[in-house]
Amino acid sequence: MRVMSAVVLGVAAVMAAALIGNGLRELRTSDRFVTVKGVAEQQVEADLALWPLRFVATGDTLAEAQTQAGSSREAIMAFLQLQAIGPEAVELQRLDVTDAQANPYQGNNGGPRFIVHQTLMVRSDQVDKIRQAGQAVSELVDSGVVLTADYGAAGPTYLFTRLNDIKPAMIAEATAAAREAAAQFARDANTELAGLRRANQGVFQILPRDQAPGIQEQQQPVKTVRVVSTVEYYLD
Repeated sequence: MRVMSAVVLGVAAVMAAALIGNGLRELRTSDRFVTVKGVAEQQVEADLALWPLRFVATGDTLAEAQTQAGSSREAIMAFLQLQAIGPEAVELQRLDVTDAQANPYQGNNGGPRFIVHQTLMVRSDQVDKIRQAGQAVSELVDSGVVLTADYGAAGPTYLFTRLNDIKPAMIAEATAAAREAAAQFARDANTELAGLRRANQGVFQILPRDQAPGIQEQQQPVKTVRVVSTVEYYLD
């Protein structure tokens, strides 16, 4: 009976030692990992342009201000037509009429009584045409249209709307770059990569192609899409 008990205790001790050893090995393995980042960048072109053309017209009477505003609208539409931008791409937005004499805090400064602000929003997927028109906008000023930039950004805004189309390929590229960096680390450390511990896709950024102070992404037709993926690998 004593012999049987000793055998049982011995087997239990061996099993416990084996479990402890496996546990320590797993602990050491879980503590040995490398964190790497993979970067993917792609240059893209905007596929949508928004151009708010906001102008101002004034007059001593409301009718006079409205007449001047109508002339400015016609001049803008004629300008866009010359740039091969049809009326279907133009939408009338935001009409503001101000009566200077209705504001008791403004006082009588001798200027026109009525001020009309109006916005024509140009929306088109023909980005090159909008870009060319934006570069020729001084012709509108020469024709007597008074443009103002107090509504949104001055000039066209260029958007890239097909981000979902390029996401899979860019994620694969960033992940491959991260794995290569991890493999290089393992080679330098005389070890090998094991399984994947954790992965973070990262946030996609749309940046201006020319990244310099004062340059905004929305004002550049050509952009850079960038994603940085963070991946952790176990090391053997």
